[in-house]
Amino acid sequence: ETNSSHTRTLSFFLGGFPAWGTTQMWSAVPLCSTYLLALLGNLTVLSIIRAEQSLHTPMYLLLAMLAVADLGLSTSTFPTMLGTLWLEAREISFSTCLTQMFFIHSFTDIESAVILAMAFDRYVAICHPLRYSSILTNSVTTKICVAIVVRTTLVQLPLPILLTRLCFTRVSELSHPYCLHPDIIKHAGSDTRINSSYGLFVLLSTLGLDLLFVLLSYLLILKTILNFATWRERLKALNTCISHICAVLLFFIPMICLSMMHRFGKHVSPQAYVFTASLHFLAPPILNPIVYSVKTKPIRRRILRMLCQRG
Repeated sequence: ETNSSHTRTLSFFLGGFPAWGTTQMWSAVPLCSTYLLALLGNLTVLSIIRAEQSLHTPMYLLLAMLAVADLGLSTSTFPTMLGTLWLEAREISFSTCLTQMFFIHSFTDIESAVILAMAFDRYVAICHPLRYSSILTNSVTTKICVAIVVRTTLVQLPLPILLTRLCFTRVSELSHPYCLHPDIIKHAGSDTRINSSYGLFVLLSTLGLDLLFVLLSYLLILKTILNFATWRERLKALNTCISHICAVLLFFIPMICLSMMHRFGKHVSPQAYVFTASLHFLAPPILNPIVYSVKTKPIRRRILRMLCQRG
């Protein structure tokens, strides 16, 4: 009874930005620009893939799903970031916080799984080029995308449910201007061992496992590339992976830093938390479309054609 009344009436205060209290109005301008850039870039990639019949192939279907995950991730974090910065609306209700947490972690998991699927696509294209079209059909790619969504929903759904069991006795300030699972459980007044263990299990079984398989696929790709006769062939094969390698680095490096901070960084400054988390949630949605637009000929040509027509 007490636990449920605590959770129903509870609210949190969202953490501020490093520039909090001084230039929040001006800081909101680059934040809005960042979000609009992410929106424009990912919607452009999606509209090009949808419009071009020739791009209805496994590689581009996965790229479209990456763009959807990026849109979801930036849209899940942006409203409270802007509200905190511009409107000074720092209070968030318990249920809203859990909803935001669920979507942030879900889109993070989806992005991680899509990056793994893209690594598998590159592995098959380089290591088994003759069998590529028979292994990775559009039907198989669609099933992979459905499996990603099902996996994410099944592992993420217990997180908010388990949090409703906990007793929160006071209104606490979170480390970020949005809600994350490791951040919320820090402020619980009851035993959080189950939540903490399940959170770690989710992290290792999704993001951890995905990263392991991505690294494994690149070891196999590298082994195959080194068997190629000439340097030109090796560079050509490696060049097809550059965009994907950028996506891997952009996503996993800030994510690993953030996880380590939450697990072991008891004396880390709030500014470091905010900066790393913002990098993790804002950099991939902006930079992925740019990298893929620059490195992928069909998308680059279509964008140039659109710009020329407008010009």
